[in-house]
Amino acid sequence: MAIKQKGKSLKSTGKNLSNTFYQLEVLNDQELLSDKIPLFSKKVAETTLFSPLKPKQIEIFQINIGKLCNQTCAHCHVDAGPDRKEEQMSREDLEICLDIIKSIPSIHTIDITGGAPEMNVNFRWFVEQCSLLGKKVIDRCNLTIIVANKKYHDLPAFFAKHKVQIVSSLPYYNKNRTDRQRGDGVFEDSIKALKMLNDVGYGKENSDLTLDLVYNPAGAFLPGDQASLQAEFKRQLKTKYDIDFNMLYCITNLPISRFLDYLLQSGKYQHYMESLLEAYNPNTVDGLMCRNTISVSWDGYLYDCDFNQMLDLKVASKSQHISNFDIKNLESRSIVLNQHCYGCTAGAGSSCGGEIV
Repeated sequence: MAIKQKGKSLKSTGKNLSNTFYQLEVLNDQELLSDKIPLFSKKVAETTLFSPLKPKQIEIFQINIGKLCNQTCAHCHVDAGPDRKEEQMSREDLEICLDIIKSIPSIHTIDITGGAPEMNVNFRWFVEQCSLLGKKVIDRCNLTIIVANKKYHDLPAFFAKHKVQIVSSLPYYNKNRTDRQRGDGVFEDSIKALKMLNDVGYGKENSDLTLDLVYNPAGAFLPGDQASLQAEFKRQLKTKYDIDFNMLYCITNLPISRFLDYLLQSGKYQHYMESLLEAYNPNTVDGLMCRNTISVSWDGYLYDCDFNQMLDLKVASKSQHISNFDIKNLESRSIVLNQHCYGCTAGAGSSCGGEIV
């Protein structure tokens, strides 16, 4: 089935929010919020012992290998889509990344994201090389890419061969809510892809092939309890479609890119930011993903996390690119904070691995 796209990327339509500086102006414009939202850095300093917030040892090397995607999802913080063809990491830069991974023993996990990372022509080669190094490899797969074209139909077997952990977004366990967020036909194709992954052993009991799903709310509200949602997703998908998976990650929508556009267009921006502030939980700060992760953009620049990357908030370090990667310098830096960080500290917290506490 061909996927009907939700629309074009912010960049291709020329919207102001395609400019990261404009996004940051909005996030820091107190007039929009009636002076109700304190600086996140000040909030952390007042409520925790982390001031400034410092990283721990770098353990996860997260790399966005391109913004090209077969979908244009409504809340995509990457602003990915079929029209982002030029923003793809080169083989040369991927080789530099491999050299970095080889040289730093503390890096045990390679987290590959996009766009649809599988659409990068060097994706399979890179996965193979990371696997040969004995590293855990995560692929953030949108599921529909597996059935989008015949050349991707063997991805489940490829993933299984290299023991790749699959982390896939599935907004809900029914068609209406999923397609509303991700495009017409996405739910049906996602179910087909999940069955293909199950067929090679992913998500099955006593299997070493891990299949995790990601839930993020469809609107301007926080996700519910992860354990409860996981139980319901497992029951619904098993009963209706005979699909198995391992874990469900609940991730809070951060007010950047297309979701920020939605909040502004719907008049819900102030309400959402106030909701994040009210739900702020200082106990989440110690476990924030920015503390043990380094995020790499398709063009090789370094960031504290994937969300800072999308706002072009580079690391506060002399080492800002893979070409001058300096682990000592990076592990002594202070983490760059801004107002969107309230999203990661709301409620039980939010990270690429779901709840924090």
